[in-house]
Amino acid sequence: MYNAGLVLEGGSMRGVYTAGVVDAFLDNDIEFSSVYGVSAGACHGASLVSKQRGRAFRVNVDYIDDKNYCSIYSLIKTGNLFGADMLFNKIPNELDIYDHAAFEEYKGKFFVVVTNVESGNAEYIQMTPKFMRNRMEYMQATCSMPLVARIVETDGCLYMDGCISDSIPIRHAEDAGYSKNVVVRTRVRGYRKEANKAMPLIKMRYRKYPAFVNGCATRHIRYNETLEYIDAEEKAGRVFVIAPTKDCGVGSVCKDRQKLEAFYEIGYQDAAHRMDELRKFLEK
Repeated sequence: MYNAGLVLEGGSMRGVYTAGVVDAFLDNDIEFSSVYGVSAGACHGASLVSKQRGRAFRVNVDYIDDKNYCSIYSLIKTGNLFGADMLFNKIPNELDIYDHAAFEEYKGKFFVVVTNVESGNAEYIQMTPKFMRNRMEYMQATCSMPLVARIVETDGCLYMDGCISDSIPIRHAEDAGYSKNVVVRTRVRGYRKEANKAMPLIKMRYRKYPAFVNGCATRHIRYNETLEYIDAEEKAGRVFVIAPTKDCGVGSVCKDRQKLEAFYEIGYQDAAHRMDELRKFLEK
């Protein structure tokens, strides 16, 4: 296990790229002492720390035609575009069972990032074995995108998508003491985020939570500034970035299996081709 942090960006269905990277790590016995996952990055990070090769890809792709997985039907019926019961109950407990025993053997730490709806701040929740078995609300919360998911209430707090407050928590990993960090992005290099065009709807929907609304309105500013920071840290040799070398046209919601498979393969190859370089970075 390397004494380094791994930061996994979200991106909903674009996270299938991360699934490819995860499998490349598993095939090469690359382990990190702390993993920080945001939204889809948290879901795929969970399969990494339980060492279930292929699971991240299967969960992302195998159920795309099931109306309970991702559909307008699910949004109307449950308030969640991505069905919460399907993702955080049926799949891990029945369809593609999560290996809790393997997770308990993981010697590092696994964190998911959530946004506190009332304060607008990011919170970094360590997913202990107990939480992974019985407190999946935090996993659900980090994936709960504004307008297409319900607010998740747990421990007396209201939470939503971790991407709103800290899309790529590189600074948090550094603050935790890691001088070397690996960042897996789901956007090609050079990408910069624009202001959210759905802000009028967000302001109306979440008018009771002004801090959260402000977080949504300013997310692109923080996101782009974080990318500039990561670029600088990469040049300084403190961060190793794995980013898509090709886009493949996969958006936040994509049901084109061919595109998803292609993006997964690009993720795998992008990581595999740089494995020697990665090891040198982690071992120096």
